[in-house]
Amino acid sequence: MLGLLFPFIASAQTISGRVLDQNNSTPLIGASVVWLGTSQASSTDANGFFSFPAAPSGSTALVVSYIGYKADTVQVQGQSNLVVRLKSETSLQEVTVTGEQDRYSALTPTNSQVITSKDLLKSACCNLAESFETNASVEVTTSDAASGARQIQMLGLDGAYTLMTIENVPALRGLATPYRLNYLSGTYIEAIDIIKGTGSVLNGYESISGQVNVRLKDPEKTDRLHVNLYGNSMAKWDANVNTSFNLTPKLSSVLMLHTDQLSNRVDNNDDGFLDIPLGKHYNVFNKWKYNPGKQVIAEIGIQALHESRTGGQASFRAGMEQVEGNPYGIESETDRYSAYSKTSYTFKNKPYQSIGLILSGAHHDFDSHYGPRVYNGFQNSGLTNLIFQSAFGNTSHTYKTGLSYQLEDYQEELAGQLYTRKERVPGAFFEYIYQNSTNLTLVGGIRADHHNLFGWVYTPRFNLKYDFTPNTILRLAAGKGFRVANPIAENVASLVSNREFVLQNNLQPEKAWNLGGSFTQYFTLGDRQGAFITDYYYTSFQNQVVPDMYSSPYQVIFTNLNGRSYSKSFQAEVQYELTELLDVKAAYKYFDVRTTYNGQLLQRPFIPNHRAFLNLGFATPFDKWRADVTAQWYGPRTVPNMGQATDGIIRTRTVSPYAVFNGQITRAFKLWEVYAGVENMLNYKQKDPIIAADQPFSQNFDASMVWAPIMGRVIYAGLRFTIK
Repeated sequence: MLGLLFPFIASAQTISGRVLDQNNSTPLIGASVVWLGTSQASSTDANGFFSFPAAPSGSTALVVSYIGYKADTVQVQGQSNLVVRLKSETSLQEVTVTGEQDRYSALTPTNSQVITSKDLLKSACCNLAESFETNASVEVTTSDAASGARQIQMLGLDGAYTLMTIENVPALRGLATPYRLNYLSGTYIEAIDIIKGTGSVLNGYESISGQVNVRLKDPEKTDRLHVNLYGNSMAKWDANVNTSFNLTPKLSSVLMLHTDQLSNRVDNNDDGFLDIPLGKHYNVFNKWKYNPGKQVIAEIGIQALHESRTGGQASFRAGMEQVEGNPYGIESETDRYSAYSKTSYTFKNKPYQSIGLILSGAHHDFDSHYGPRVYNGFQNSGLTNLIFQSAFGNTSHTYKTGLSYQLEDYQEELAGQLYTRKERVPGAFFEYIYQNSTNLTLVGGIRADHHNLFGWVYTPRFNLKYDFTPNTILRLAAGKGFRVANPIAENVASLVSNREFVLQNNLQPEKAWNLGGSFTQYFTLGDRQGAFITDYYYTSFQNQVVPDMYSSPYQVIFTNLNGRSYSKSFQAEVQYELTELLDVKAAYKYFDVRTTYNGQLLQRPFIPNHRAFLNLGFATPFDKWRADVTAQWYGPRTVPNMGQATDGIIRTRTVSPYAVFNGQITRAFKLWEVYAGVENMLNYKQKDPIIAADQPFSQNFDASMVWAPIMGRVIYAGLRFTIK
């Protein structure tokens, strides 16, 4: 029933005979009909009918099944018109199936990858940022050398172009962008869905490069108690407690608590600045689920967090006046409250037809200063999404349609200048899904939204999936994205400098087309399973808010795109079970990302053209011992040469390639797990990441020119205690 709240639901084609309930002869809608011994399947339509054009060679029987009824095997030889009556089950027993989920789904029409719960245990995963360490498609970068802000990248584009959702509800947007990867503990997460391309119109118009959907622990299925304690060589520690309980057979809840603390001043590169800010973080997430086992399912999630950070020079103490002669400091205080609800109703005797309502809201409030520059703000957000799903005639042709309303209220203050914006966006959407009984799925969607500041916005999106064989799959995708940029929050790294922020008065929304596709080949080699996946995406911006930090070392100038801006992304990945104990993932990525700066089409700085990834995962039987090693290689990249240009020409330089190695080993007992690991094994660090670190109040000071790790080797250890 909750499936209507997710981007894709489809059933097999309904084509011969009829399936009825034996007791009252009512049609069973959506019953499964499969040729015995084959993968050819169908399902019944709104009147219980099905049909097949011809029986597969050698097939003489159909297997008919329906939830809550006993399956029946029906011989069809000599019969042309079948009537199948299924007997109702007197009781249903819960069955638990344990298996390993495919990281690359063979079912979805989009190019989707899953970071499974097993993958999340391969690294420390103290927060969302660290959850991507063993994944090749999404990368996490450090924004600057002082604030601790991090962001994801997908298809060579900044994380602002990736739609972040929690339980498929848009979240952690706008002013939360700089530090949003810290706002979800790794222990909250059941799995992460990564979708490349613009995705579904149901989730709004903002996705341009892709979507990252975080699935949280399910109250009905998660452990009764889970405790995770972590500490590292910087004297940073984390504590996490999850507990789930059933108030009634229909009502369940999970309460998740997290805190992390760092009070040790770390300056391993001896530049006088803390490599990572001191901090205190408190986070609570409570999720409730009502499931009566009938037609209604409801879910509510509530989160509250408080975070404080203190960075800058090692001699800085909180509250010191920011004037020349005193230590340079960075302080921030954030309070965030958010909630969502999802309710669905499935029509009686019509499992293909349902209606769902999604509500969400958030309040994000922060106060901060970066040296003498004060940056404060708040954001209030609200979203309503009403979705209706049904079928045209039979479930080969399904559709989803609905209405949405989005409200955003922004207020930012930077160095005494106030920036406010209120967005009110009602919208409507329609998505059609066609799936035949064998190998073709088409998804076409359109949404129309009326933005109170920028008028009508039309968002078309299209996905095609074609199975040449069950193991050979081609996907194609095309779509448009639209978003209103938040230039200051999305470029917070530039605040850790003495550059002047220059924002044009007529900054327009960002618009882009994304075209691409993927090819997936599942294979068996030496009785071992593997997968080869390759994809290519081209993103072309019609407009983009361009932060030009390169024309002048003393300013960051935000302008509308005047010229071209695009990203070309290619990735090839292979996953293979080398032995029963050893799993291998390897990937190569190529990016060509260019933007027009001051009339010149240049490589986007800090993004390497070539990247390589390797993960080796070792596990003994029953996972008593697990070990993982991850290597990431970054090719040469272009960075700005910050010498003052007098001739208007932007000067750049190329930095050398480097590699980063991480590893972890885990020993599991009956209720306990003990783990230890190391990040950045080779202790690679960018030399002098802060320009004019000894003169932080001078015009030349800049901590935003970061292209490599600033933290050296970090050793960590922890333990997990779990009661199922």
